[in-house]
Amino acid sequence: MDNPDSIDFLKKAMRILLVEDDELLGDGLAAGLRHCGYNVDWLRDGESARVVLATEDYAALVLDLGLPRLDGMAVLRLLRAEGNAIPVLILTARDTTWDKVGGLDSGADDYLIKPVDLDELAARLRALTRRGSGTRAPLLKFRDVELDPAARRVRVHGQTVEVSAREFVILEMLMRNVGKVISRTQLESALYGWGEGAESNVVEVHIHHLRRKLGADLIRTVRGVGYLME
Repeated sequence: MDNPDSIDFLKKAMRILLVEDDELLGDGLAAGLRHCGYNVDWLRDGESARVVLATEDYAALVLDLGLPRLDGMAVLRLLRAEGNAIPVLILTARDTTWDKVGGLDSGADDYLIKPVDLDELAARLRALTRRGSGTRAPLLKFRDVELDPAARRVRVHGQTVEVSAREFVILEMLMRNVGKVISRTQLESALYGWGEGAESNVVEVHIHHLRRKLGADLIRTVRGVGYLME
């Protein structure tokens, strides 16, 4: 039987909800965060965000304040009133001290002013998701492989190995669940957001590349079920 805690991690690992009504900015942020390895779902209004957050799990929420249908601050207050503890990073053009204090006092975990540097945004999200998961020692180790979720770095025998963003996601999920079989469907759900279709063999291709880079016997295929590290 699957471990419920493991399944919960798989559902929301690296999954970010971005709520931004500016089409150009939202498109750029979503693409940039996906390049950093996040699985990003993007919404354009606060009411849609409220509905989705009531039923789906995310590692973090990136929230604009000036949203149509329901203001971002109202979304935040409703979340906290309902007991939803999702890490929230406000990303807004409202830059007065009063705005910042109001956002943080209403339950935001971080507050950034537009325009934002993507590297800083990604770093702050990593910090929020580490805190949200209770992770104190971020390094993951298995055999001779070391994975650093914060630095997005993989080492083998102490030497850095370049992996793609999606290869990193797969490797992290397997290393966090050593001894457990992870299905292809679970891996695909972590790699792709709404409206992103996955080719039928995309997971197999990423696994092949990881074996070539890190060792042929590192990841075992359980035919008809999935993959595991043991």
